[in-house]
Amino acid sequence: MTETADDLSAPLGQDKPRRKRRLRLPFTAMQLLAVLLGLFLVTFAGFAIFNKDPLGGEPMTRIAIREPNKATDEKPAAGHGPETKQEGKHETKEAPKQAGEQKTVTMIDGSTGARHDVVIGAGDAADKGEAAAASAPPPVMAGIDPKLLEKSRYGMIPVVAGDLKPFNVYAADADRAKAAKMPVVAIVIGGLGVGAAKTTDAIMKLPPAVTLAFTPYGSDPGKLAERARAQRHEIFLQIPMEPYDFPDNDPGPQTLLTSLSPDQNMDRLHWHLSRMQGYAGIANFMGARFVATEAAMQPIIREAAKRGLGFFDDGSSPRSIASQAAANQAMPFGKGDIALDVVPTSTEIDRALNKLESAARERGVAVGTASALPVSIERIGAWIKTLGDRGILLVPLTTAMLKSKSS
Repeated sequence: MTETADDLSAPLGQDKPRRKRRLRLPFTAMQLLAVLLGLFLVTFAGFAIFNKDPLGGEPMTRIAIREPNKATDEKPAAGHGPETKQEGKHETKEAPKQAGEQKTVTMIDGSTGARHDVVIGAGDAADKGEAAAASAPPPVMAGIDPKLLEKSRYGMIPVVAGDLKPFNVYAADADRAKAAKMPVVAIVIGGLGVGAAKTTDAIMKLPPAVTLAFTPYGSDPGKLAERARAQRHEIFLQIPMEPYDFPDNDPGPQTLLTSLSPDQNMDRLHWHLSRMQGYAGIANFMGARFVATEAAMQPIIREAAKRGLGFFDDGSSPRSIASQAAANQAMPFGKGDIALDVVPTSTEIDRALNKLESAARERGVAVGTASALPVSIERIGAWIKTLGDRGILLVPLTTAMLKSKSS
């Protein structure tokens, strides 16, 4: 048997046929996955860098516009509306746009999801093709004397008309002869207009003699204030003013600031005054620094007095100069004596109400302030029901202010 060269060179004892070598890839599966992931990241980075999106990475607000009247979007019924037929063709005429047409815009906060409805009026500017993105001024509330209003750049604001002043015209009814002979208390519920539910509770669950103070914020504070007046509540307008820890503690947009000029603060004041009508006076909303700064506070008091309004100081700042400034203008003035729900528990609110009653017996008049917390409304309402048996008269804030001035 002839042996080949390969047989002679093969090692002894290894006459088995050689196995075929497997083809090995130059990288493992994990390396392949890493490469694919790297390609994805490079692609994503390139898209983010070269994409022409001016809002890329910026927070956005989504706006939903709801038209209250959808009649122009629906097909009119047969034989009605503007649809006509000519030579076999249907021709639909668009209803003319009303000059005062409004749209309700829902502002959605992208971070919290909170929704705020804002009414935007088209007005004559839209008919002329002008930009009308700003919100329309609030409409005049029902039951408001037009003689006590004048137009500002933001809407209608209070004004004196002869002998008529908003303080007197919009003061709630009260037995002032009786109030002059016995101790009286006034209750002011503040911070209203933003939360519709709590505002409605204060309006409906408390007697008309309780005065309600509205902030200028919320989707439609004028509508809630109008409802309060319909229930015979007296209303005041709270003006946001600078606290000592501003801006960490910020009352809200258009806050009056000590760092602004008198003209700038006056412009902001007019914005607040236009948010609703029918209030007898204004009050500070926060503002411990502002009410203690004479140069900032004096022009605001003069303007409010010129417009026939009273001023209520909630009593939160012991350094307030509002009382002296109002006296210089012969302006109706009142000040809060006791904050009733600093500790919002039934026990503490009841204790504060007893202090208020004692103050009324001692001085003849006392004013308590509170928020519209459910526990506050419940305890204040229960306390008011027992006042008559104890010889104390509940009166609106304006009556208490007039009694304090005369005493």
